[in-house]
Amino acid sequence: MGCKGYFDAVADNWDTMRAGFFSEAVRDAACARAPLAPGQMAADVGAGTGFVTEALLARGVAVMALDANAAMLDVLRRKPFAAGGPGLPPVVCRVCEGNALPLPDGAVDHAFANMYLHHAEDPDAALREMARIVRPGGRVVLTDLDLHDNAFLLREHHDRWPGFRRDDVARWLGEAGLGDVRVEDAGGTCCASSACGCASASISIFVASGTR
Repeated sequence: MGCKGYFDAVADNWDTMRAGFFSEAVRDAACARAPLAPGQMAADVGAGTGFVTEALLARGVAVMALDANAAMLDVLRRKPFAAGGPGLPPVVCRVCEGNALPLPDGAVDHAFANMYLHHAEDPDAALREMARIVRPGGRVVLTDLDLHDNAFLLREHHDRWPGFRRDDVARWLGEAGLGDVRVEDAGGTCCASSACGCASASISIFVASGTR
């Protein structure tokens, strides 16, 4: 099936699935790592059905939602918040790969990615792209899984990577030209069970950030 086929298949049910994996506390932790202000613009990389996009809009921040999967973005477009809000334009959705974001250098105030990096073909390159599109002084913020040994997540959910070492993520952010790099607990875990019910996982989640 592959990663794209997997997300095509689960797009309509993703919000329910996501709620079983991790809570809204994860996106709250991410939003707290950037100086968000009404009127700013943020990129939500690997936006999926808009979990982080919704939280950014609620804080008065306009959003460009970027994802490699058109079916996931179609679900986002059907949600009421995608129309924007008072003083906010509609969410702009673009289908693209994370290593080639369709934005010029310094196009947005901040870039966010929630549970995206473990699906990226080249995590280092993906973080460099996020850093590239952020204006000086803006933040790159991502949440993802700590390194784990739950192989069923790679088989059944088509994860490319079994989480990450925090030191590696910090190094990649620094090599992308970011300063004030921090990798901290996000205050939550990702919980999942295998299809056969014979394995389960509870994996700690980190939030990483750096300033352009």
